Amino acid sequence: MALASRARRPLTRLAAAAAATVLLLSGCTDAGGGTGANGASDGGSSSSSADGGDTGTQDDQGTQDDQGTQDDQSAGPALQEVGESAAMGIDGDPASDPAYETYYSQQIQWGACEGIEVDGAECGTITVPLQWNDPGAGDIDIAVGRIAATGRSEGSLVINPGGPGGSGVNFLESVPYLISQGVRAQYDMVGFDPRGVNRSAPVECLDDAETDEYLAATGEPGSEDGDALAEEWGTRVVEACEANSGDVLPYVDTYSAARDMDVLRAALGSEQLDYLGYSYGTYLGASYADLYPERVGHFVLDGALDPSISMNEFSAGQAEGFEHATDAFVADCLNAGEECPLRGNAAEAKQQLLNFFAGVDESPLTTTDPDRLLTGALARSAFLVLLYEDSLWQMGREALSSAMSGDGAPLLNIADLSSERSADGTYRTNATFAISAVNCLDHPGVADEQWVEQEAERLAELYPTFGPMLGGQGCALWPEEPVREPAPISAEGAGPIVVIGTTGDPATPYQWSESLASQLDDAVLLTHQGNGHTAYGRSGGCIEEQVDAYLLQDTVPEDGFTC
Repeated sequence: MALASRARRPLTRLAAAAAATVLLLSGCTDAGGGTGANGASDGGSSSSSADGGDTGTQDDQGTQDDQGTQDDQSAGPALQEVGESAAMGIDGDPASDPAYETYYSQQIQWGACEGIEVDGAECGTITVPLQWNDPGAGDIDIAVGRIAATGRSEGSLVINPGGPGGSGVNFLESVPYLISQGVRAQYDMVGFDPRGVNRSAPVECLDDAETDEYLAATGEPGSEDGDALAEEWGTRVVEACEANSGDVLPYVDTYSAARDMDVLRAALGSEQLDYLGYSYGTYLGASYADLYPERVGHFVLDGALDPSISMNEFSAGQAEGFEHATDAFVADCLNAGEECPLRGNAAEAKQQLLNFFAGVDESPLTTTDPDRLLTGALARSAFLVLLYEDSLWQMGREALSSAMSGDGAPLLNIADLSSERSADGTYRTNATFAISAVNCLDHPGVADEQWVEQEAERLAELYPTFGPMLGGQGCALWPEEPVREPAPISAEGAGPIVVIGTTGDPATPYQWSESLASQLDDAVLLTHQGNGHTAYGRSGGCIEEQVDAYLLQDTVPEDGFTC
């Protein structure tokens, strides 16, 4: 296959899971692929990403320094041509512009929620412009849900679970397990589906049966056959997205979603927005703060993305981060003794894991469903989502033990939970495709295909577990050009904003939280020492205590607090 074709590796997705997916897998603890044709599983949620190790420095061809950010974009390879978001180039503040008055004067009509399994949930919609810079070009509806405060409400806390592609309305089901009782007593908890996601003008691509095929499709990672398969499926996905959602695809970028969030703020009757965002939700929150610094209330950004890095740097960070998480999983597994299906020292055990994936690539495993096999892509998707939460590692050992004994059902079940596939074969949300639709607008990649191919080879060699899946130019076939340059966000005039990083986060590297906190004009950084993705709701109480004091008593945590 020609170099240019191999370098594309279309629609390789970054891998940031929504917190809701991890909760689903872990049983909701109370708070205190071969290269699959789809690339890495997003776990039901970002173009988020991951790193956090000591080998993230690229040579001077690259652009990534040891903080996971670019020192000087102009010194590195040129990125794709970037257009302009329809949310930008607007004169003045839409909230005070008569052209937007009908949007800002809305009141939400709350009613019953369909398909949400949590007591007290109410749902409604708000209407926003499809194109923010042309409010006469048509409208879309944004789905909103809330759980009323259990005590006297002091306002609304808007939450986003990550993604892009995570449903904030569905995330209300996780609120009783993630958010402390004190916060739930004082705040109405409000979630929304960002534009392009689930109930909000959703990006529609493949049907459910085709999505099954797409997620299961497996080729040898980084091989010509694997890349050809990825390109074949990438083309099918793009054509389906264009056919079914071509009118919305150019307008699902994060700045547009942030504009929508300001309409939501107004509809909730709030002068300022109080917000808790996980993973990709930190990028959405920081983008809002960049647009509306004077309207930032209490802001908590947990598991931060670095807005100053390119798509390729996101991919490199995730490849490294999930490699470190794999090493930690293997070490933990070996410490479990006979419960672990791996044997020998750490290097030998890891090679057994890689050999297992390669074997499933060649010979998929049977499951309890005679019509569905566990393929290499599905096995890797299941394993990847297990790395998000170290409390899932025992489940991972058990599922691997079954698979290495010939039973692929437990890993297939985990893969289905990750992609939000129901037992009847339907998918609860469109997260599988929304993640590409948003990421390809938000994050340009390197334009030089030779550089991209060399980088793909580097990632495959250094990070053999997921590096072969994450190399390449993931949006090469996407029909819409990116609309946003990588750039720091200062949000001057906003703050203080609380940023949280977890040292062993495989999906959003700790260095990115450090970087975002340093970019913001007024921010404090909280550090959770541990493995897994994000911290609030899973740190064991220490991060929760700091965040709750900030949300409830307006006590700003000490910058640098670590636990």
